[in-house]
Amino acid sequence: MSGRIQRRTKKKKPAREALEQARAIFDELGAPLWSAKASPELARIGGRTSTENELTATEIRVASLVAEGHTNREVANALFMSIHTVDANLRRIYRKLGVRSRSQLAGRF
Repeated sequence: MSGRIQRRTKKKKPAREALEQARAIFDELGAPLWSAKASPELARIGGRTSTENELTATEIRVASLVAEGHTNREVANALFMSIHTVDANLRRIYRKLGVRSRSQLAGRF
């Protein structure tokens, strides 16, 4: 019920977490009918699923070019994005991979 209310109030992440937890509990308890009720609610949320530690396709492209030694400006020009977008992607990449520098990033790729 909580997941449904959160979904209806446009709180996607908490709704997804509540519904996934509910579905896991229902599956564990052997309650397939209740589990089946949670699945359509999850499908209605839409958007991307949480990929907290996985790089997106764009982040992989940015990371690859940076690991090859390209500057942020060169990456931006190659991928048709602004330098600010490259910076934002690098911050997320560093956080997700647990690195602090371009050289550490190059070692991971």
